[in-house]
Amino acid sequence: MIGILDYEAGNQTSVQRALNHLGIPCVISHDHALLAQTEGLIFPGVGQAGQAMRKLKERGLDHLLYDFATQNKPILGICLGCQILLQHSEEDDTPLLGLLKGFVRRFPRELYLDNRKAPVPHMGWNTLDPQKKCRLLENIHPNAAYYFVHSYYTQPEKEFILTTTYYGLDFCSVLGREGLWGVQFHPEKSGQPGLALLKNFANYCSEVQHVL
Repeated sequence: MIGILDYEAGNQTSVQRALNHLGIPCVISHDHALLAQTEGLIFPGVGQAGQAMRKLKERGLDHLLYDFATQNKPILGICLGCQILLQHSEEDDTPLLGLLKGFVRRFPRELYLDNRKAPVPHMGWNTLDPQKKCRLLENIHPNAAYYFVHSYYTQPEKEFILTTTYYGLDFCSVLGREGLWGVQFHPEKSGQPGLALLKNFANYCSEVQHVL
């Protein structure tokens, strides 16, 4: 079973619908004991970094995420959840979890795409430029497009950059290491490529469960 972290700052039900569509057992919860029994954890997020961190700490879910990472239990951060895996965000000048080294930056006010001023947030479909092999993207067409909605972007250390995406500048769109991943886009809203990514994550969780 996959756990979907409930901390009042995510689009958990959209993720749940996507997993249900794939036939993957899942549960939305903030109960530590229940989530600790799951094979892996999806950490979605929408909204502001400062508020999200407050909600995580109020429920002690920051410690749960630390425990998962320490035990090498799989984590997938989505959008704001992806950003919170890093050390610090310019949004609300917020200290983050620090599970991976790097920072979250705001898109510059003067941002141009095809010689036209690009609106912020970056909203809509865009593609990924692979930088390293990533288990999440196995058997997905390299030109597949995914759905983005964000005003801030991740800037992890180079070793954690798995794909980049161009929107007036190159930013990291998939980050992490094996078993600890973040995606800046919304796979649950990205059609077949997004569903395939979630399936890859669930398959990885199942494999790791048999090893641990």
